[in-house]
Amino acid sequence: MKKLFIAEKPSVAKQFAEALGVGTGGGNRGYLENQDYIFTWCVGHLISMSYPEKYDEELKKWKMESLPFIPKEYRYEVIPSVREQFSVVSTLLQRKDLETIYICTDSGREGEYIYRLVASQCPEIRAEEKRVWIDSQTKEEILRGIREAKTKTAYDKLGTAAYLRAKEDYLMGINFSRVLTLRYGRELARALGKEKSTVIAVGRVMSCVLAMIVQREMEIRAFQKTSFWKVLGDFSLDGKNTALSCEFRGKEESKHYRESDLYKNMGFLQEEKAKTFQEIFQPYPREGIITSLEKKKEVKNPPLLFNLAELQNECAKILKISPDDTLKLVQELYEKKLCTYPRTDARVLSTAVSKEIEKNIRGLSAFPQYFPFTKEILERKSYSGIAKTKYCDDKKITDHYAIIPTGQGRTQYNSLGTLQKKVFDFIVRRFLSIFYPSAEYKKYNLSITVLEEEFFASEKQLEKPGYLQLYEKSIEKEEKEGNSENEEDEENRVSGLSGLSGLKKGSKVYLMNTALKEGETSPPKRYTSGTMILAMENAGKLIEDESLREQIKGSGIGTSATRAGILTKLEKNEYIRLDKKNQQLSPSLLGEKIVQILWNSIPSLLNPTLTASWEKGLSYVEEGTIEEKEYMKKLEDFVRKNTEKVKSS
Repeated sequence: MKKLFIAEKPSVAKQFAEALGVGTGGGNRGYLENQDYIFTWCVGHLISMSYPEKYDEELKKWKMESLPFIPKEYRYEVIPSVREQFSVVSTLLQRKDLETIYICTDSGREGEYIYRLVASQCPEIRAEEKRVWIDSQTKEEILRGIREAKTKTAYDKLGTAAYLRAKEDYLMGINFSRVLTLRYGRELARALGKEKSTVIAVGRVMSCVLAMIVQREMEIRAFQKTSFWKVLGDFSLDGKNTALSCEFRGKEESKHYRESDLYKNMGFLQEEKAKTFQEIFQPYPREGIITSLEKKKEVKNPPLLFNLAELQNECAKILKISPDDTLKLVQELYEKKLCTYPRTDARVLSTAVSKEIEKNIRGLSAFPQYFPFTKEILERKSYSGIAKTKYCDDKKITDHYAIIPTGQGRTQYNSLGTLQKKVFDFIVRRFLSIFYPSAEYKKYNLSITVLEEEFFASEKQLEKPGYLQLYEKSIEKEEKEGNSENEEDEENRVSGLSGLSGLKKGSKVYLMNTALKEGETSPPKRYTSGTMILAMENAGKLIEDESLREQIKGSGIGTSATRAGILTKLEKNEYIRLDKKNQQLSPSLLGEKIVQILWNSIPSLLNPTLTASWEKGLSYVEEGTIEEKEYMKKLEDFVRKNTEKVKSS
């Protein structure tokens, strides 16, 4: 009797074969086989849900009277382009000489769905089905996954959630797209200057994301710029040589502290008033007193590890590549055994992995660019206590832990492209940084009073680089980036303050001159593809109601596996535009019009609360908290109610 291993891609199937010592040369079309094992693959999805016309030919025509379309039993069919591979896979699954079928599709909801769809079309499966659940493609992890494989039934709830997610997208997509197109399609076409009716494509996640992009664009257009003039003062310790520059800040005791005069108490709204303010200090120099001088230590901890959303944001920001491209690149790194499973929401390690993390670090020593860092970590044994830190938390892990390097794949590294190497470098340096101490800064805050008016200066000086030494960028640049997170700190940082060791509270200083510096308020920033992914992940934070926010905590819009695809689909539909140079997202006129239509017809589709709550519901199904029937009833009621609402409008 033989064992069959079914993977999602040919490359993964071959890695399983290699792990079991089976040669991958030659073989049959669509599978590999020897006396003990068979290896085959799905090339992604082989089965899809049938369109309405497969239920009834009449349903091919879009008519109001045929909506809502909610089948009692759902039909599935083989995707024509992969019919040949389905034939291979289905024949193998139903062979009588099989003892065990090992399900090796991606370890997640979508991978589960891919296999179960295929198996549902194979009524003669007799072998025991076992699920292989792994976090990387290394030989050790593959063998562990096979050794510890559980029966397929252990993942039934995950499979149920996968089917429900597909039905949800199907019902909302077909019913809402058809009813909205029939109701508003011609009107939309006229508004766009087109003759034929415009199709309105709608999706649970897609429409909500589109609305977020449109909303941000409306905020930018409504923004009114405010100009203001800051007053800068040059101070001397001896009344002769300028030693530092400070900035005027309004305070309640000031004669000039009036809401109508100052912008955020730090700049005059009218240039003439700023000039008048300057005149009160003339003639120079003017004596001042240091009324406060604060020196304190600040620490900057290594950030949490990458999950997919954080990595996509980093790549969009630095490499200017789309989330979809990032996912493809990191998926290839995973398949080349260089990093762990990429489609993860977790940013921490599991306790089990943390106990064996030394192997990953030692493996990275084979990469010359990382050797100095791994050598230091291994000598200090700073990995030994990692399980007791915030970087390890089993409660914050669902399917997989954070994306980290496996420490393997050195021979594969040289075959990587430039972008792949950069993405790998991000992952490695973020990983190694958690074994380094925090960066330490000395923060200086200084206030000087001159003629009852206050001038302020602030500086942050890096004292111990800690984990920052891992990064190729200069310490000065890294420090600047750290400061720029706080707009106020960035504006008021001065050079040289830390060098004035003689300064103390009560010391006399002299105002030698003042100058005006014009500033202006900035409009909200457009989402980039990266910040949009993060916004989707953190959708719960957009909800004002605290109890509701807590209820859907941990759920976002879409999943780590689907978010990049949503942006790609919106761009393909020409609902949004993606600026390739800076990865900024903006809506097209068509996208704006569709959001207007949805706002007046099915506004709940634009609501992050509802969208995230559907995702939370699927999580409850996976956990067994709610039953499939309960979820389906809510879904069908929602589709039926909103379809009828549009029909009667």
